[in-house]
Amino acid sequence: MQFLNRETNINFLAMRPYAVVLSALMIIVSIFSITTRGLNFGIDFTGGTMIELGYPQAANLDEIRSTLANGGFEDASVQNFGSIREVLIRLPVIESENMAEISNQVVALLQSAESQPIDLRRVEFVGPQVGEELTEQGGLAMLYALFGILIYVALRFEYRFAFGSIIALVHDVVITVGIFSLLQLEFDLTVLAAILAVIGYSLNDTIVVFDRIRETFLKLRKGGPEEVVNVALNNTLSRTLMTSMTTLLVVLSLLFFGGEVIHAFAIALMIGVLVGTYSSIYVASAAILAMGVSKADLLPPQKEEDENANPDGSQV
Repeated sequence: MQFLNRETNINFLAMRPYAVVLSALMIIVSIFSITTRGLNFGIDFTGGTMIELGYPQAANLDEIRSTLANGGFEDASVQNFGSIREVLIRLPVIESENMAEISNQVVALLQSAESQPIDLRRVEFVGPQVGEELTEQGGLAMLYALFGILIYVALRFEYRFAFGSIIALVHDVVITVGIFSLLQLEFDLTVLAAILAVIGYSLNDTIVVFDRIRETFLKLRKGGPEEVVNVALNNTLSRTLMTSMTTLLVVLSLLFFGGEVIHAFAIALMIGVLVGTYSSIYVASAAILAMGVSKADLLPPQKEEDENANPDGSQV
């Protein structure tokens, strides 16, 4: 990867209008999908029972659905889990029934339709009240994270940088959640954990870019804000690409070899890494320029004794 070590001179900000349009379109589509289609919440949030079964041969999902429907479980969701011989069944909460007994009824019902024994791998139950609490606590966790980041970046840099980083993070979260809504991928606690990890990853990338922008502002005596930001983005490009590529290699390994349990987690991370890399270059830097950041905003405050000193160095 020697090409990553070469000096680059890409005019990133020349493509800023196109990036703004692209980001705006993605956010509008994401918000529209979230508000109209909603999210496909897993039982972690909605409550219900999840049953994992192992069949001795390839499972016929249509027959399993038909058997469950005839047995009174019309709302059951049936899908393969990891392989064609493993089946995952999700049942919504039935308030009038004991969910532990229902899982036994489901297994017995399916076993009656099979000549060979079915292996019961796992049964999980989440009550509706717990699901509501998890939804509330998950949303608060993201809000607390964003608020803490706002304070940290404002103290570490300057308030324009703080708002720029928050804009980039909200951009990443909305688009990631929007893709899950569009594709109706299951949104459970592992996906929420992935989104929080994406916030940390994207923030780290943005902080590196902001740090280089501040250094470049103080080093270059001439040049406008756009030129300085372009130089800083080119200086951090190799580091940004290397970090993103190595992270994606790990995420792809989780996606293809980690099993069905962390499938949604890996997808959320993959989307977040790609969108986060893009936002660090275009969204965050474009935001601070739009708010009018300049070299004067980044200069250290002049000491009081310097301000009270006469030109000959004596105190007033």
